[in-house]
Amino acid sequence: MNKTTPAPLHTEQQTLLAAMGHLLKPFAQLCLAKGVPIQAIEELVRHAYVDAAKQACDGGNPERLTSRISTMTGLTRREVARIQQTVTPKLPVTRSAANDLLTHWISHTDYVDKAHKPIAIPRQGPAPSFEALAANVTKDVHARSLLAEMIRLNLVTHRASTDTVELLEDIFVPNDNWPQMIGFLGTNVGEHLEAAVTNVLGDGHQHFEQALLADELSTESITQAKTLISAQWRSLITTLGPQLQALMDADKAANRVQDQAVRIGLYSFSKAMPSPDLSSDLPQ
Repeated sequence: MNKTTPAPLHTEQQTLLAAMGHLLKPFAQLCLAKGVPIQAIEELVRHAYVDAAKQACDGGNPERLTSRISTMTGLTRREVARIQQTVTPKLPVTRSAANDLLTHWISHTDYVDKAHKPIAIPRQGPAPSFEALAANVTKDVHARSLLAEMIRLNLVTHRASTDTVELLEDIFVPNDNWPQMIGFLGTNVGEHLEAAVTNVLGDGHQHFEQALLADELSTESITQAKTLISAQWRSLITTLGPQLQALMDADKAANRVQDQAVRIGLYSFSKAMPSPDLSSDLPQ
């Protein structure tokens, strides 16, 4: 019996696989570092394919759903049925009162100086104060408990002599909480990728998604660039924070349905430039 040879991939599919290979390398590195076997990743890919196919078939005949998913994904009907009956791990929760308070502190003009750096604030009293910040962030956690948690996380220090609170870190990195770190990776990178995919499948204007590349820099210049990028982030969040809050307040005042969320991120990544491809300079 002759073996069936898979049809060759056309140019768009080959280009997509090349991009996917680039995306998967960092995830493979992370999974290998934590001992995650490839079989577990393959299972997640099957789940992702089935979920995406199910979403694409939304509104179709439910009696033929399994068959349609099987046709779209290349999985057998039995495999599709099995996958739909199993669950995948849930993404860890990343949002916390401490993180929200930190975001409010560094983004509100009353709590930063002219250089957009957070100022020391009184522990109690009207705004600007830690007590006022805590009240804006949550009604469920008392300001004293929130302060104790932020001190534990080494995010702030309380100066008893002046009864003021000062930020030690203006970026929340939960180094002592692995699940939360991975949760941030999943939400931040995941939604960035989702925005890019939506743009690629659409007309490119559904979401703002741009990048700036600068090469031919020295190691010393990269160090300076990191300082410039941090300053840009402080400026961005201080400018946008109050404006977004104003939009939220306007929606509430107008009694609009507030069921939308926006995530705005800034990232930088530096590495050695790739070696030049000398083969392209050879005579043909």
